[in-house]
Amino acid sequence: MEDFFYAGGLPVVLKELLPLLHRDAPTVTGKSISENVADAKNHNPDVIRSLAMPISGEGGTVILKGNLCPDGAVLKQSAASQQLLTHRGRAVVFEDHADLHARIDDPNLAVDESSVLVLKRVGPKGAPGMPEWGAAPIPQKLLKQGVKDMVRISDARMSGTSYGTVVLHVSPESAVGGPLALVRNGDEIELDVPKRTLALRIGDDELARRRAAWTPRPPHFARGYGRLFLDHVLQANEGCDFDFLRGGTPVRLEDTAGPSHA
Repeated sequence: MEDFFYAGGLPVVLKELLPLLHRDAPTVTGKSISENVADAKNHNPDVIRSLAMPISGEGGTVILKGNLCPDGAVLKQSAASQQLLTHRGRAVVFEDHADLHARIDDPNLAVDESSVLVLKRVGPKGAPGMPEWGAAPIPQKLLKQGVKDMVRISDARMSGTSYGTVVLHVSPESAVGGPLALVRNGDEIELDVPKRTLALRIGDDELARRRAAWTPRPPHFARGYGRLFLDHVLQANEGCDFDFLRGGTPVRLEDTAGPSHA
């Protein structure tokens, strides 16, 4: 970040990106984007590259689709391991964050470096709040063997400074019955980043049977703001916004009050 600052910082980045932006769009300064950065100078082209000299030919993140994420999932390919960008492995499933915390370092956990770690119920409604739990830790017994990365899949987020082959924002999330909720230990999962796909390798009939048998957990909250959040938060692919802020029916706080406990 210090190098970035001395190279010219964000104004230089915006100036380099002007050909891709609505350069005349007004900003809070009262000037357009292009006017704001007109005097920006790039003092270190090795730190802030031009459009003609990108670090890579593609963006840092990709959107995946497939029967495991019908509404999409996100992977930060710039932080992933090249050898894992195409991968098939058996699922090791954690039903929620508490389950992950309790079992990830169990020496008897049935996991190897080819496994795919699957973490459920950490999305907008499941956690709730879609916390930065997506970068699940590597099991301790594999770390001792020198394993530094594994494919990990969840409906959570991760920090922008995290790294690894981590699939995030799986939509619909598991807490609402998305396909992630139906994954079981031993299921084969295929990740193909060049093709932008993420697939659960089981038959449609088996998937339908599991879906018919699935039931949601009781909600985290029965009243108040917690209930309002659970009732109205949208999925990750819709921005985790409240549905009533999208022009829907107004919500009254008394609608979320629940029974009196006085």
